[in-house]
Order: sequence, then structure tokens, then C-alpha cells
Amino acid sequence: MTNVKSEREEYLNKVNEIDFGNEAPKEIDSTDFFTVVKERRSVRHYDPSYQMTDNEIKELLEIAIQAPSSSNLQPWRFLVIKDQDTKQKLLPIANNQQQVVDASVVIAVLGDIKAYKNADRIYDELVEKGMMTQEVKDFYVGSIVKNYGNFPEEVATKVAMIDGGLVSMQLMLAAKAKGLDTVPMGGFDQAKFVEAFNVPENFKPVMLISVGKGVKAGFEKVRLTLDEVVTWEKY
Repeated sequence: MTNVKSEREEYLNKVNEIDFGNEAPKEIDSTDFFTVVKERRSVRHYDPSYQMTDNEIKELLEIAIQAPSSSNLQPWRFLVIKDQDTKQKLLPIANNQQQVVDASVVIAVLGDIKAYKNADRIYDELVEKGMMTQEVKDFYVGSIVKNYGNFPEEVATKVAMIDGGLVSMQLMLAAKAKGLDTVPMGGFDQAKFVEAFNVPENFKPVMLISVGKGVKAGFEKVRLTLDEVVTWEKY
């Protein structure tokens, strides 16, 4: 197990041997959507002295949760890790990736596989706003509970992972629009994370996202061409 872990750490931290130079992440002068998307990069070097306020973190999350989700069940849950001692606790679980402790905050994105239990409350709001009749709401919620409630855990987890990915991307774009940088991390021990942070059984880890003020730009984007990834009509 120790060898496996050390190999994983070596892989995840090998990027630190790359010479990024002293170029800081590009300061964008426009929050135009296309500019934000183009300039977002995965940044792994952060100013450890830069601290985000709780309100700044909440503002990003408020934008993130505008993302779409399956049947509007909004299964995303967030564990905000800002305290330095808590980040140090997370560090070995995240294979000692330095951005975990240097970034202002690490946001653990989780997916609730029992999110269907909130359907009644969510759709009540639509009835109150006159967007749905009580009859339609009762039918719709009944169908959600019946179907989602009977999903095998594997299927429910897949749904939560998809929705968790949508909200994560929205969070990272919101951060870039605010002049901040991010890096999504899947390289962490999920079982140890769940145990160390007392994560409820029905919350499945999606990813960790470091957020803060980058000091070195991430990789230049290298992408396959559209011709390599796009097929029209059928394979």
C-alpha cells in the first residue's frame, strides 16, 4: 500500500518539476463568458498569504449552484475547508499536493445519492410561485421518489457525479471571473476522506477544488482538434 501511495504522490506532484517560469496567471480585463472560459487554467501554485473571506466563498457557491441538475434535485453538497490546520489534515489524504495547503480554500464537492428526498420541498416552491399546480406537483414528485428512490446505488452515484461535475465547472468559471484561480483534484483517497471528515454515507465525493490567488500560470491549453473529437449523426 505504501508503494502504491508513493507512486500516486509522485505522479500527482511530478508537475511541480515543470518550469512554469515566473509568469502569473493572466489577469482578465473582461468577465465576458468566452474570455473567462478561454483564460481558465488549472493552477497549482498559489499565494499562501492570500485569504478569501467567507462572503467571497459564499458568493462563488451561490453562482455555482445555479447549475442544472437531474430533475432539479440539486444533489451537490460542499465541504468548505479553509482553516489551515484542517487543510494540513487533508494534505496526506490528497497525496500531499501542495495546492491543498497553499490555496485560500479547498472545496470538497459531494453528491447526495438521496437527494430525491428533497423533491417535495423543491417543487412546493414552484406551486407557491404559481408555476405548477398542486396536482402536477404531486404527480411529478411521486414519480421522482418512485424512480430515484429505487435506483441501485451505482446508478444513483452516477447521476450525482454528473451533477457534481456540472456544479464544479460552474464554480471554477465563477472563480476565474472573480480574478481567482482553481484546480480540480480527483487524486485523493476517497475512503480516508470520508472517514477523516465524517462525511455522511449518502454523500459521495466528486472532487476537491483548490481556490485562491495563483502565482504561476497553469499549462498552456493543449486540446485535440474538433475533427478528432466530434462525429456527426452516427458512428
